[in-house]
Amino acid sequence: MPLTVEIRALQNGSGSGTPRVRTALLACALLSVASGASAQVGSPAGAVPVDRLAARRAALLEAIGRGVVVVRSAEERNLEGDYPQDSDFRQDNDFFYLTGLESAGAALVLVARTDGPDEAILYLPARQPAKEQWTGEALGPGAEAAALTGIADVRPAERFAEDMARLRADTASPLWRGGLVLGGAVPPACRVRAVEPRCDDAFVGPALAAAGAEVRSLAPYVASQRLVKDADELKRLRRAIDITAEAQREAMRSASPGMYEYELEAVIEYTFRRRGAERVGFPSIVGSGPNSTVLHYDKNRRQTRPGDLVVMDIGAEYGYYTADVTRTIPVSGRFTPRQRAIYELVLGAQQAAIDAIRPGVSVQELEEIARRYMREHSGGLCGDSSCDRYFIHGLSHWLGMDVHDVGAYDRPLAPGMVLTVEPGVYLPGEGLGVRIEDDVLVTATGGEVLSAGAPRTVAAVEALMASGARERAAGAR
Repeated sequence: MPLTVEIRALQNGSGSGTPRVRTALLACALLSVASGASAQVGSPAGAVPVDRLAARRAALLEAIGRGVVVVRSAEERNLEGDYPQDSDFRQDNDFFYLTGLESAGAALVLVARTDGPDEAILYLPARQPAKEQWTGEALGPGAEAAALTGIADVRPAERFAEDMARLRADTASPLWRGGLVLGGAVPPACRVRAVEPRCDDAFVGPALAAAGAEVRSLAPYVASQRLVKDADELKRLRRAIDITAEAQREAMRSASPGMYEYELEAVIEYTFRRRGAERVGFPSIVGSGPNSTVLHYDKNRRQTRPGDLVVMDIGAEYGYYTADVTRTIPVSGRFTPRQRAIYELVLGAQQAAIDAIRPGVSVQELEEIARRYMREHSGGLCGDSSCDRYFIHGLSHWLGMDVHDVGAYDRPLAPGMVLTVEPGVYLPGEGLGVRIEDDVLVTATGGEVLSAGAPRTVAAVEALMASGARERAAGAR
């Protein structure tokens, strides 16, 4: 069910738990909104609207029914030991989804009750002026954090372990029998019922499990919500995809034989940064010639040669949401007849799947449609077998805060879901690989191709590359 529908159900008093209490909690949270404040200081994406954050927490509490949710933030990476390629910190997705904050060392506690008001408590580290001289101004506990998140109860992070110990003493209560639900940046062994005794006691899982309280993973609950995007998520995703489509166009204009793969990568990632993307969603894949047949090739070191195909599988991350768009281009500007035939087979299979997207259809059904198209249209392109033998990966994955985003694949498509459609054919013996990937939003009546700004027909790709060649020639005179 779309999130907007779930929140409407809460407001109408339907569903499980205590919807009137949860609606009141949501309304109280909205009263604390401070206009103009930004949780993502300086980010082109801006802050997540507080009403969206409050709605997500309310829907999560409704899904939990009864229990305590603990979501930990991410921690800073070690600049000397972890080799971060963007910055030393990126927030945990679930923590950002529920709070909109980029603070490290933080925790969110949500208490779902059936016999009283729900609670939301945010724990933030106290500010350290001496450290901030090195790392920049931080958000500490106080009114600003409450305004940015819609959570009125903001406490120093130092109180987290103490508060959890106090709650832990009450494990016989109906609330605790409802379960402890752990999520965010928690050690994997602490995320499930069979927690290890050596887990940090601050995560409260081991002691509660020993006392008989059920410990569950938050992942299925939040994954179900994140699968259907709300208005703010779609705004961020659309921008990430538009930036990525522009980067594909710039790479097509720039490509010429003799360029190194990393030169094309530089064009792509310069466009990302220039347009406000703060990270790559994943390492950029720019594979030419034989590297076009390697699915996750990302060294990008080879020098292109005349006649090569180049597979460019790229995604800008904007405001914590990532695109994933792949185009295959002829570095010399025109496809050979053989390359064109394979390309148009892949394109036809992709279009057949895109045309079949609508609510109620499954990802598995879309893949079968694409493979059937290949089997029916391969002719002798791949020898005695159908070319779908060389389509060696899945057709689709969910897209959102992660490039392979969370969510169950047996769930039928519904409006608000975003998925990729990416058939491919890889012939290593010929050094010939073709992959075409687009990002599609499921609508009430079908699918909207969000990445349509990146040319994908043979004619459109060749025309843009010819335009780039003319511009380079004119600039050289």
